[in-house]
Amino acid sequence: MSSIRLRLLKWLVAPILVFNLLAASLTYLLAWTPAQLAFDQGLLDAASGLAARLRPGNPSIELELSDAATRVLGAAAPDAGWFVVREANGRVLAGDPAFPHRLGAEPVRDDLLHGQPVRVASLTVTGASGPIEVGVARTLSQRQQVRAAIVRALVLLEVLFSLALVGLVWFSVGNGLAPLARLRARLDARGSHDLAPLDDSGMPRELAPLVSAFNALLGRIAAGAKAQDDFRANVAHQLRTPLAGLRLQLEWLRARHGDDPDTGRTVELLLRANERMIRQANQLLSLERAAPDRFERAQLAPLDLSAIVAEAVQPFVEQALRKDIDLGFELAPATVAGDRHMLRDLVDNLVDNALRYTPEQGTVTVHCRMTPDGALFAVEDSGPGIAPEKRARVFQRFVRLDEHSSGSGLGLAIVRDIADAHGAEVALDSGPDGRGATFSVRFPPA
Repeated sequence: MSSIRLRLLKWLVAPILVFNLLAASLTYLLAWTPAQLAFDQGLLDAASGLAARLRPGNPSIELELSDAATRVLGAAAPDAGWFVVREANGRVLAGDPAFPHRLGAEPVRDDLLHGQPVRVASLTVTGASGPIEVGVARTLSQRQQVRAAIVRALVLLEVLFSLALVGLVWFSVGNGLAPLARLRARLDARGSHDLAPLDDSGMPRELAPLVSAFNALLGRIAAGAKAQDDFRANVAHQLRTPLAGLRLQLEWLRARHGDDPDTGRTVELLLRANERMIRQANQLLSLERAAPDRFERAQLAPLDLSAIVAEAVQPFVEQALRKDIDLGFELAPATVAGDRHMLRDLVDNLVDNALRYTPEQGTVTVHCRMTPDGALFAVEDSGPGIAPEKRARVFQRFVRLDEHSSGSGLGLAIVRDIADAHGAEVALDSGPDGRGATFSVRFPPA
């Protein structure tokens, strides 16, 4: 996956470093060339000064040179040097006889003297007996020291400038991409069901088309989700009335013709199927009510959860008696901030789920009480239990852990949605003594 930050840094830092290197090379040439010319001019000046001290003598030219000048021109100078005054025939009038003989060569040149590389400046003057060569040579050590100092200073400056420019580019790129980071943080902070359009105030002009396109996408998704929710609610609502009528007709048929074994068995199967369809329709309605986009926390009111459980006791008792299940209630006043209908759906689904999966002659216990952290609602059963690795899946929609389950896979998903809407936490643990399962819902303080 490509990175905009890396692409920007690549196209900004690389040219800056290249231009910085070119600028350093140009600065080096501008600094070293005048220094080298100054050294060469110094050699020429020394040779000219030496030529000016030549005096006509008998029978040849004489050189008037003080001891101090000899020390300056000789090997005792700070930068070791040599000089020579030589006639055209090679006779040395003064200086070092080993001085290279290059009469007529370039005025300033590189050469070797005593095995060392030197810089030589030579002049030709006219004497009584012919041309006379006056030459001065110095080693390159002082030049090399100056050049090394120039290189060190340039390297230090270029490293500092490069680091400063790279840091400035990094900061600028990060600052330029900050709106993207803020937009990502706003999206990450949203819930999975939050389809409200993004606020484009304060957004850079370059991000405005992206935000507009994203808002348009959210609008289409919201419209599709609303259409699905409306369809589900309408279908569930429209099914409840005919299903209730069908149940009455089947019960009448069982009462009139229940003595016939075949008819009784068929009617019983139809009643069970009708009951499952009624439960499915009720769960669809509960799922629609618990949808986050339809739920408003401002509608929550203080309620006694134990009173809601007490209202729902009778259907659970009848269901437990049919399976010979010991259904117990341990209820104490517990105040929660909630919606009565949704909390009733939560209680119905958890208790019905426990009775459905608990075998005959089993036990189901419903708890409701206040704790220091808020209200606690829990349902314990002595059923087969749920393996730890499968517990996270039971709260997903349409998930059934075995093919023999008679449910639709919506009950616990509805419980999770209702708990989330009330800011509660749902937990699934093993039952007492490690047998069965315990579903608990912890509500925040009202």
